[in-house]
Amino acid sequence: MRLLLVSGRQFIRVVTATTTGKIALAICLLCLVIGVFAPWIAPFDPAQKHYEAGKLLRLSPPSWKHWLGTTSLGRDVLSQMIWGVRPALLVGFSVALGSAIIGANIGLLAGYFGGRLDNALMRFTDIVMGVPFLPFVIVMLSVTGKGLWSLILAMVLVMWRASARIIRAQVLSLKEMPFVSAARITGGSELAILYREIAPNILPLALVNMAFTLAWAITTEASIGFLGFGDPDVISWGGIIYDAFASQAMYRAPWWVAPPGIAIMVLVSAVYLVGREYESVVNPRLGGR
Repeated sequence: MRLLLVSGRQFIRVVTATTTGKIALAICLLCLVIGVFAPWIAPFDPAQKHYEAGKLLRLSPPSWKHWLGTTSLGRDVLSQMIWGVRPALLVGFSVALGSAIIGANIGLLAGYFGGRLDNALMRFTDIVMGVPFLPFVIVMLSVTGKGLWSLILAMVLVMWRASARIIRAQVLSLKEMPFVSAARITGGSELAILYREIAPNILPLALVNMAFTLAWAITTEASIGFLGFGDPDVISWGGIIYDAFASQAMYRAPWWVAPPGIAIMVLVSAVYLVGREYESVVNPRLGGR
């Protein structure tokens, strides 16, 4: 836990060292705050239908009461946008964390022990690398149901593959370092050396991969929602665009379509830039440092 806190402080210090990093991190934190306090920030219930003079406010343009207009069912778009932050961040963080844990452990074990274990784990990784991502997720949701946790599970099952290979390559280099030999001489067990000596040194690389996985997971969650495979009981940005498309309002109601699209683009870009700023320090050659 102490190691994670130290790495977290280092991560924030590195990212906020540049203006780009500060802005990107601020956007991420703002979205996090909005997601946590969505019930108190949203002006209306996102499922509430609004009427005026007894008439449903169907596809009403932006106004002082409804800043982003209303949907074909008279629902407030701004309220749906605010609630849509939650599934995006929940899926993103859950998938990033789950993929990092699986990928890091497979990479550590394969790189450190080598031999048959390395061969078996890497051949398994190769098989997973060959699985088409989006079709696999759709099939999984068709079998397990369109739940948010089913989506998270489906994504975690395949998104660890890249980080496993990257971390394995790092471990192959680290296990030859003098501090590993010194740990063996002092009588440390193989697992103790692996998780106490080597694992802390791959943590920065794991954090970089988590940031990129987070961005990719948010994009995928929105894509799944737009394709109509999202949880019908959860309001998501992709689901908002899908509803607009299904209502044939893509061109008639730009206030309904544009906000979730812009929100996805801004959040994903911010997450990616945070990861890129940290990566430029973890690998100085990328940042020209």
